[in-house]
Amino acid sequence: MTKYKPSELKKRYESAERQKSHWRAIYEDAYRYALPDRNLYDGYYDGNVPGQDKMSKVFDSTAMQSTQKFANRIQSGLFPPQQSWCRLQPGEQIPEERQIEVQQILDRYSDQMFSVMRQSKFDLAIGEFLQELAIGTAVLLIQPGDDVEPIRYTCIPTFLISFDEGPNGSVEKVYRKMKRPYEVLDQEFPDINIPPNMAKKYEQDPTQLVEMIEGTYFDKTTGNVHYQIISDNGQDELVYRNLKSFPWVISRYSKTAGERYGRGPVLLALPDTKSLNVTKQLALKNASLSIGGVFTASDDGVLNPNTVRIVPGAIIPVARNGGPQGESLKPLPRSGDAQLTQFTANDLISSIKTIMLDESLPPDTMSARSATEIQERMKQLSQNLGSAFGRLISETMYPIVRRTLELMNELGMIELPLKVNGLQVKISPTAPLAMAQNMEKVNEVLNYMKILQGLGPQGQLFLNQEKAMDFIADNLGIPASLRTTPEERQALIQQAQQMAQMAQQQGMMDGPGPGTENPIPEQQ
Repeated sequence: MTKYKPSELKKRYESAERQKSHWRAIYEDAYRYALPDRNLYDGYYDGNVPGQDKMSKVFDSTAMQSTQKFANRIQSGLFPPQQSWCRLQPGEQIPEERQIEVQQILDRYSDQMFSVMRQSKFDLAIGEFLQELAIGTAVLLIQPGDDVEPIRYTCIPTFLISFDEGPNGSVEKVYRKMKRPYEVLDQEFPDINIPPNMAKKYEQDPTQLVEMIEGTYFDKTTGNVHYQIISDNGQDELVYRNLKSFPWVISRYSKTAGERYGRGPVLLALPDTKSLNVTKQLALKNASLSIGGVFTASDDGVLNPNTVRIVPGAIIPVARNGGPQGESLKPLPRSGDAQLTQFTANDLISSIKTIMLDESLPPDTMSARSATEIQERMKQLSQNLGSAFGRLISETMYPIVRRTLELMNELGMIELPLKVNGLQVKISPTAPLAMAQNMEKVNEVLNYMKILQGLGPQGQLFLNQEKAMDFIADNLGIPASLRTTPEERQALIQQAQQMAQMAQQQGMMDGPGPGTENPIPEQQ
């Protein structure tokens, strides 16, 4: 695949934008109620000033709170801050005799990788990423940084990008419309080539925003990635680079066949969220009427319904307030059942929290929790995630690790001659969610070992002890530096045998034992 012409790239961008427009209505509602602070569908990107009120039509914060808790739970379960959540392991193409050697090198690379991530504020970016993922689709851009942040992780709002899929359903082409002040273009893109007609247009006012189209697409023939920036009219190529790895990480929580964009728990809970918002709005109106009251006033004139306003403190003129004369001022009877309203609201809140995995196992308020309880919570969370767990691993964790290692290799931080493709180097999740599933495998092996122990010495014939312990150590994420190699184990066995033989020989040389005294008396 050769690089696209500017006109062709713009056509592909426009086609991807048309596909994304089908999702605008549902995504806009989701952001309005669940992530209003990250909502760019309200016109902010098109010229509205920042700092605008984005919650004027939101009367309940349940969806916002549950979305934040959902992101926190996924982050603590898959990407726990200040912790290592995966491990690099040698793949099947690495010979068995080199497994331990390669594993020690990969453990060192893993430690370096997480050190770089912590220095590059990865935890902040992945937190925003998971909030976006709760709606359905999340985007993370991984680029080379500077001396302070070696690698730059940036969560890009889904509103700003569009993409195309490859034959296998993976994202292979990403497009983005950018706006940058003309005066900073050469700082952000040192290799930019601005045509004279564009330069003349913006030189009079360098603060003007330049609209550009960015395209990043994978070349299967060479394995490289084409990166282009063209003018908004699709006539000029401003930047072209040949990248060694794909800088975009685009993850979908769940995906329906035939659809590009994902559907998250926020979309599933959206009907309940809208209903709850209306219920809270009506409840607030009813409460204001209860506090301020609405009154009827006697009036001999003709009542005009067009002038009647049902607001707190309103006075509605009527011909009489009951009877021949009636009261001069009388409260208007209120309609509505506060208890029924609260019951409906509680039911909707419970439904939203269930969908958003915002339910805790009792007792959630305890200060101290056992390891078994924490494991059970992680196990339940992984079960509730279902197929989304596997998609989070394949579309989020693996691409992040691969891109980070490739950038570290390009920047000279590590020397990685092997490819992180699962055959030479594979990525094994060691996060709490993954470990909860691994513990099931470990428990199965331990139970089998107990059964064999009950059979006596004959039961040991049915289990390879060394392979069993290696299996348990791998699933528990025990570093290779803490484990003995097969050569070291053999040496320890030989050393123990030699010490046993030496002890036996020493016992034979210590002289005769009791009852073996010389019966011949010594001559005087």
